[in-house]
Amino acid sequence: MSIAEFLEGLDKSRSSIIRSIHQIIIETDRHVAATIGDMMGKTMILYHEEGAFKYALANAKDYMSLHVMTIYGSPLLHGKYKALLPKAKFQKGCINFKSDADMPQAVVRELIRDSAEINIKKFLDNLRSSRKSN
Repeated sequence: MSIAEFLEGLDKSRSSIIRSIHQIIIETDRHVAATIGDMMGKTMILYHEEGAFKYALANAKDYMSLHVMTIYGSPLLHGKYKALLPKAKFQKGCINFKSDADMPQAVVRELIRDSAEINIKKFLDNLRSSRKSN
C-alpha cells in the first residue's frame, strides 16, 4: 500500500487532519522519509530518520494517533506539548486525538519543528545510555 492509498482509504471525517499532519511532518522535518508499515498491530505512516523511527500517524477505531519519539524521551517536550494540546490524550510517546480541534496545526507544526532539530539516532543513543547508568 502506498501513502496515497492509505490516505484515500481514510474516512472523510479523518482524512483532512491526517493529511494535514502528514504534510506538516514532511515539510517541516526534511530529515525523515515516510513509508507505510505496521506497528502495534496497525498499518500506519511511519517516518524514519537515518533508519531510526521518529514519528508515525495512525488511524484507530476510536481515535487517531501521532507517535513522536522525541516526546517519549524528553519530559520537557512531553510537558510542553501536553499543556499546548489540552484536548488530546497523551501517552508516553503518542498523542491520541479525535478531531482537528484537538490538534491545532500551528501547535503541531511547532512540535515537529522542535523535533526536527533533534537527530533521533543520537537522541535514542543518549536515552539508552542514561537508562543504563541509572
